[in-house]
Amino acid sequence: MSITGIKGMNDILPGEVETWQQLENQARAIFSPFGFHEIRLPVLEKTELFCRSIGETTDIVEKEMYTFDDKGGTSMTLRPEGTAPVMRAFIEHKLYAKDPVSKLYYIGPMFRHERPQKGRYRQFHQIGAEVIGIDDPKIDAQVLAMLSHFFETAKIPDVELQINSLGCPQCRPGYRESLITFLDQRIDSLCQDCKRRYTTNPLRVLDCKAAGCKEATGEAPAMLDNLCEGCEAHFAKVKDYLDDLSVSYRVNNRMVRGLDYYTKTTFEMVTGSLGAQNAVAAGGRYDGLIKEIGGPELPGIGFAIGLERLVLMLGEETAAAERPELFIATLGEKATQAGFTLLTKLQRHGIHAEMEYTGKSLKAQLRRADKLQAKRVLILGEDELERGVGQLRYMDESRQQEADLKGLDDRLISEIHGA
Repeated sequence: MSITGIKGMNDILPGEVETWQQLENQARAIFSPFGFHEIRLPVLEKTELFCRSIGETTDIVEKEMYTFDDKGGTSMTLRPEGTAPVMRAFIEHKLYAKDPVSKLYYIGPMFRHERPQKGRYRQFHQIGAEVIGIDDPKIDAQVLAMLSHFFETAKIPDVELQINSLGCPQCRPGYRESLITFLDQRIDSLCQDCKRRYTTNPLRVLDCKAAGCKEATGEAPAMLDNLCEGCEAHFAKVKDYLDDLSVSYRVNNRMVRGLDYYTKTTFEMVTGSLGAQNAVAAGGRYDGLIKEIGGPELPGIGFAIGLERLVLMLGEETAAAERPELFIATLGEKATQAGFTLLTKLQRHGIHAEMEYTGKSLKAQLRRADKLQAKRVLILGEDELERGVGQLRYMDESRQQEADLKGLDDRLISEIHGA
């Protein structure tokens, strides 16, 4: 019986991984001019980190985390999201002492135990970015402009930026109570999950996809109508700056986030092409999170992009695998040895070169070169080796020439790197 992979934890194979690499490289290229630096984090954290940051009544903590006790009896969790680990590292290494403003980004896997479906997996990958130390609405707008720029550069189709404000600890409690009162009068129309959580996490009911819940909350009070003066002014400024930057957006007053730490500006990049899993990026401001998990009282804002969903949206527009610059086809032991020496020298100079190692026929070797779509093919046999030449074919140009083997390595290195 063969061993298969774990359901919902997918292999990313050659031919697919090139698109992932392209998206990751585009993120690095776009984030860097905005002043962001990469941080790499462990996939395991103490469970307490997520209970304190995400919230014990959230679906993630209640139902979705991969949690276990290690041999020392400490409760560990495979990270279900990236913001809390970034904040933990920020606090632990006192990054705030080096610079009052930190701009960090990460790329890597997250883990949630839920029913696998299109665009939602048990191991999934995110590109995330966080800004710590600035509460000015200009940084909210700049983060959203950077996110929009990434989607435009990556040519992700059919996406819309939606924004909302979730208020702050001053104005949210009053709204929360009014929402609970509203939901209490419609309790019979709610799904079982929402009946269970509407008093502890009422905002999540607004995000429920069940038809009964959507209908029951159609006339629910909106947070935007209950903002305090400071939150209202902050949100108005964010919109003004987005308009100044020509970043298109839509206000969605029903949009909430599934994590307890969000305040003020929240946002999603939404698509209509992935069914129920319509958010391909999401984030917001979390001004109280750092203090909540033991750090200084500093504001923050960030987002995470779902890589699997981006790849699904790109569909057939995948990045092409790198074509070999040269394929060396040889006949005879001495020719094979000379070809292998040339091959290795080119590879050490950063040139993608290939050859056949198992002594197949010339015809079979040329078939493989064609399959790999090699840009050049060098044919080297015993006769050519004695004369000190090889046959060099330029496949895209359908031409062939006799090439002097002496200095051929330097010539190819110069030709390829100079291209």
